[in-house]
Amino acid sequence: MLRAGHGLILAVLTLLVIGIVMVNSAGLVVAPDPSLLQSGQVTAEQFERMVANYRPISFEQIFFGRTTILAFISLAALAAAAFVPVDRLLTLRGARSPIPWILGGIILTLVLVHVPGIGREVNHSARWIGSPTYGFQASELAKWGMVVVMSWYCIRHGGTLRTFTRGFLPALAIVGCVAALIAVEDLGTGVLVFGACLMLLVVGGMRWRDVLLLVPVGALGAVAAVVASPYRVNRLLAWNNPWSDPEGIGYHIIQSMSAIAGGGVQGLGLGNSVQKFGYLPEDTTDFIFAIVCEELGVFGALIVLATYATLLLTGLAIVTRGASRPDADSIVSPFSRLVGTGVLFVIGLQALINVLVVTGLAPTKGIALPLLSSGGSGWVMTCFSLGLLISIERTARKNERALGIDLSASPIDSAVVAASS
Repeated sequence: MLRAGHGLILAVLTLLVIGIVMVNSAGLVVAPDPSLLQSGQVTAEQFERMVANYRPISFEQIFFGRTTILAFISLAALAAAAFVPVDRLLTLRGARSPIPWILGGIILTLVLVHVPGIGREVNHSARWIGSPTYGFQASELAKWGMVVVMSWYCIRHGGTLRTFTRGFLPALAIVGCVAALIAVEDLGTGVLVFGACLMLLVVGGMRWRDVLLLVPVGALGAVAAVVASPYRVNRLLAWNNPWSDPEGIGYHIIQSMSAIAGGGVQGLGLGNSVQKFGYLPEDTTDFIFAIVCEELGVFGALIVLATYATLLLTGLAIVTRGASRPDADSIVSPFSRLVGTGVLFVIGLQALINVLVVTGLAPTKGIALPLLSSGGSGWVMTCFSLGLLISIERTARKNERALGIDLSASPIDSAVVAASS
């Protein structure tokens, strides 16, 4: 019988396939025209660089290129995580919990990005560790690692989570420290991690009243981060009125909206985007959704959004499996439910922020579209985290068999399966 986990895997496969196709399509470049050199519009050195960078689309590039290889590595990570016993993260062979080591690793990698020779700058931001070939983005480890850390915190401090001094303040210190380290170089991801962790804490039992106290604090912190960086101020000004400087600060969002409007309902056809040829920056990464809209139109955009909805709904069916039963904890443990919920929060918020930015409904920010935007560590870590949901479902089914029950035909599960198929 088709289960929610199968629907989640199908949604992941769909997004990765669309990602491979669209990244290759958006990465197309115009072949160098010798007349540019003959007319003196470019120098010989510039023309040679254009020839060196030109990569015509080919069968080998699509099926054996970097993007496809990364997709297979990501699927391997998904499969590996499906056999990770999530509850073992609370303890390691009966010894002390590994969570402090995970938190320490998160903070260490966020600091190492600023160490010369270890950290690496991309687009004037120090976010990477290692070489361009074998490096990884430190914020990806933080983004997914904090889901596990905060889930552990909710279980470990469940009795005091609703208190201000022993529950709220320590959680705020942990989340605030990590989010601040991320926001130094990547404000968008810092806000994403902060928001997802707060939502997870509320689900874990923290009082809404305490969380609402963070709204003005978070707003002041965001304002300070924006004011401290002139380029962030320019992004806010461009979001308010991009046409005030269409060739400067408003250029990016104008080109994105032009791509979306140019696609119309049916789209220009796969590979026929105009904006990707030197007009729209970051067309294979943060703004790939604009290329999807331009080439595949409204229908293509709706397919992508529906696939994300399917992924979230199937994940929801897994984490809520047997939740209404009195013996719910013996089917899916509270820790597993929190980890799965945190993964869904991160993916949902990240996709929402990206779509809002690309469509001009939020200020421009470097937030990738999960499993669609070109990426290495992002794809692998996202798939690994989703693989934990598969592991949660496998454990739940094992526990159900031990209890002599079967929840595969539950209303939520059946509805999600029907939607995904």
